[in-house]
Amino acid sequence: MRLEVFCEDRLGLTRELLDILASNSIDLRGIEIDISGIIYLNCPDIDFETFRNLMTEIRRISGVKDVRKIQFMPSERHNTELVSLLTNLPYPVLSIDLKGAIDMANHAALKLLAKSEEEAIGQLISHLLPSFNFTKWIEGEISRQKQAIVIDGLDYTMEILPVYITGESNETLLASAVMSIHPTATSTAPDVLADSNTLGFEHFVGVSNRHKALMSQAKKLAMLDQPLLIEGETGTGKEMLAKACHNRSNRASHPFLVLSCASMPDDVAETELFGHAPGSFNHEHGHKGIFEQANGGTVLLDEIGEMSPHLQIKLLRFLQDGTFRRVGEEHEVHVDVRIIASTRYNLADLAEQGAFREDLYYRLNVLTLTIPPLRERASDIAPLLELFVAKHSNKLGIARPESGEELVKSLSHYPWPGNMRQLDNMVLRALTQVTGSTLQLADFNLPKLEGVNSGAVNLNIDGSLDDIMKDYESRVLEKLYQSFPSSRKLAKRLNVSHTSIANKLRDYNIRKN
Repeated sequence: MRLEVFCEDRLGLTRELLDILASNSIDLRGIEIDISGIIYLNCPDIDFETFRNLMTEIRRISGVKDVRKIQFMPSERHNTELVSLLTNLPYPVLSIDLKGAIDMANHAALKLLAKSEEEAIGQLISHLLPSFNFTKWIEGEISRQKQAIVIDGLDYTMEILPVYITGESNETLLASAVMSIHPTATSTAPDVLADSNTLGFEHFVGVSNRHKALMSQAKKLAMLDQPLLIEGETGTGKEMLAKACHNRSNRASHPFLVLSCASMPDDVAETELFGHAPGSFNHEHGHKGIFEQANGGTVLLDEIGEMSPHLQIKLLRFLQDGTFRRVGEEHEVHVDVRIIASTRYNLADLAEQGAFREDLYYRLNVLTLTIPPLRERASDIAPLLELFVAKHSNKLGIARPESGEELVKSLSHYPWPGNMRQLDNMVLRALTQVTGSTLQLADFNLPKLEGVNSGAVNLNIDGSLDDIMKDYESRVLEKLYQSFPSSRKLAKRLNVSHTSIANKLRDYNIRKN
């Protein structure tokens, strides 16, 4: 029970309040006095009759204007609001004691660290973020400090602030530290995909182990100057990854240029790559090719598997020493350019078949990144869906609809032959079809795939062996349950006990569609 007493500033009034509590055998747990003339009392709860008599006695005190029951003491309300504010901040915040242990973590921090509150509280920050040396910070010159850190393959900026309190003798004491964590170099909201030239790794979304491994490897290879080969099916984001590698490298301040090698005549492609001399092609001053324009930067050769044999020879020579000749010129030009090549084909197979120069393949295959297709990392569907819904809702100027578990589950089972590009386009179309506040599978109108066995189950190989087997088993049971819509029929079909099937259907929450 907490009481708020409005009163005059009269000597002895507080003493009379305490006497009334004592006469009614009511303990005083806390008292706060406001300079504006309000006294706050914190007492144990009492029965209604005692409460009514107490309120009457307090109102009879000379100088008391009013008394009423309140929910919180001022200090409690302040602390509750502060904790609520920190808990619901959109970016991760951690409170760390002087021993380096976490004593508070908001929702965003727990989500980033993939820990429950019970798992995080009491953990040493050095165990969760090994790249930050808390002991060195607290034993050195304690001050506000920023540091770049990597969590699950993504870049963040960590900022730590010392928290001081004033003691009874007005001395300043270090009480704890507050750490906040922010995505690196994000000028836009983190849930909106940027299309600007500052695209970097912070915009790649995924929670699967394969995605995290790809991001971690890409960041290592981005800093090197050797040719980089990016392999992946159509729509997996090869150009996006190449641009992120460029932006993370020492070449980021120089140009990033792209040439598509698909369906381009040799003479046009050669001119685009190497340029031509003055007077050629009725061009008085000549033309600088992409390699010259990108000097100091990066050139992405998109779909290099479709490059003609003629251009393959010229590219091979360029990769040897960085020199080339413009079309129609004799003297050589030397530039400093990093080559990133992308392909949806397996270049090793093309080289073995004679469709791609073997010596060029070995030149390009120094450093390799392979982007897994979306169907092999089903756990990334949910965060990608959230990202694309946020992006397109923002562009369309509509409220962001919800995405239920059933929708995410259904989308995770779809094979996505067009990968992320197809998912992105399907989300846009769904947002133009949605009628309520929740996205439905029907809004996506996913195309039926010819030549794909509708009974096939896409294998998700992310996670432990137990996770993989459970995921596979649930998909098989869910598919068969539509044809054998009872636990007894399904048990007979699979030649197992009815009880076993009934338990599995319940555990996997499988119902008839």
